[in-house]
Amino acid sequence: MNQPVRTPDPAAAAVPLTAPRELLADDLDRARRRSRALTDAVDDGDLVRQHSPLMSPLVWDLAHIGNQEELWLVRDVGGREPVRDDIDHLYDAFKHPRADRPALPLLDPAQTRAYTRTVREQVLDLLDTVSFDGRPLVEQGFAFGMIVQHEQQHDETMLATHQLRAGPPVLTGAAPPSSVTSVRGEALIPGGPFTMGTSTEPWALDNERPAHRVDVPAFLIDRAPVTNARYQQFIDDGGYRDERWWSPEGWAHRQRAGLTGPLHWHGDGSYTRFGRRSAIVPDEPVVHVCWYEAQAYATWAGRRLPTEAEWEKAARFDPATGRSRRYPWGDDDPRPEHANLGQRHLSPAPAGAYPAGASPTGVHQLIGDVWEWTASCFDGYPGFGAFPYREYSEVFFGPDHRVLRGGSFGTDRSACRGTFRNWDYPIRRQIFSGFRTARDPLPGEVA
Repeated sequence: MNQPVRTPDPAAAAVPLTAPRELLADDLDRARRRSRALTDAVDDGDLVRQHSPLMSPLVWDLAHIGNQEELWLVRDVGGREPVRDDIDHLYDAFKHPRADRPALPLLDPAQTRAYTRTVREQVLDLLDTVSFDGRPLVEQGFAFGMIVQHEQQHDETMLATHQLRAGPPVLTGAAPPSSVTSVRGEALIPGGPFTMGTSTEPWALDNERPAHRVDVPAFLIDRAPVTNARYQQFIDDGGYRDERWWSPEGWAHRQRAGLTGPLHWHGDGSYTRFGRRSAIVPDEPVVHVCWYEAQAYATWAGRRLPTEAEWEKAARFDPATGRSRRYPWGDDDPRPEHANLGQRHLSPAPAGAYPAGASPTGVHQLIGDVWEWTASCFDGYPGFGAFPYREYSEVFFGPDHRVLRGGSFGTDRSACRGTFRNWDYPIRRQIFSGFRTARDPLPGEVA
């Protein structure tokens, strides 16, 4: 496998940016409207119920969103008196595992809604007067952007909870666009250095920083994520019964968990999505597979998972200029024609549905649709510094977590960019996770 060589990038310096207050207010409002939609869609019984031991009750997520907003914006940035300091311990994600949260004396749905409203009122009042300079937490509106991203991340978590929820469907969304171009085969990404990470993105989180040069040898990568049809071939060929394709840890997990196909597949050509059972769409990216399943498929196909550095180079590097862009299509924020983001649709879109979002090397749907597993463990970049607290990233560094990149149909544009990093245990598949494969060039394939 290609091994990247990393060096600091001293030329990557922060650039000044004035955070428009109206933009921040709009982003906060968009996140809150989504939170309300996800929680108002069900009754109070469903809000307090735990739909899976892997997930919190929806009412916990909502109150946790408000509590983090209070801690960082009302108390820290604003220096104001607490709204509810008696509940901080209940909504500390590090004190209580998800499986234990239903037993806590949580705020009930009415109390939770009242609490989050009160916090938001204070935050909007603060936004009118706060200065965006003076200390790193507030420069360029970072603390507000951090809270926007935090709420949107929990909204995606709540969306995943809805997928695990039993009962009649309650969420609706327009069908994603159809494929408008054929996306087959692989793209060659040229070897050489590129700038990975960022020192200029104003709301980038600590694990995305700092920008640094990485020398990545040439590689080939799928032009689209692995589709349901391609994954079905792996299943039909006995992929889940053949130990040859699995790592020892993956095979042990497959046996222990009784895996026979992606989560929510029924084995008869159908799957269930948000309470609705329908036929599997062949050209849609496969979703709800764990890292071990992705790795086994890649081995079966004679390929491998891309490293995180390879994934980011495919997503950001422009061979014509040698520059790393914010997104595959350029530096502009995502628009609907670029990517399947923001829960506009309740499923991935078929391969080839977003040609305007392709990279300069012809790689499609790197942003949105499904989070993509990479081969890499989650760790800090050279020169990493924890900010504003160690528990956001640093405590997760090491071999236990694998990196996912690119976002999903449930990821908001504020929490997704070419440098954004996600991570999870290799057994997790309740998340909206898929993958694409890569390989080293054969002799003669690189000029």
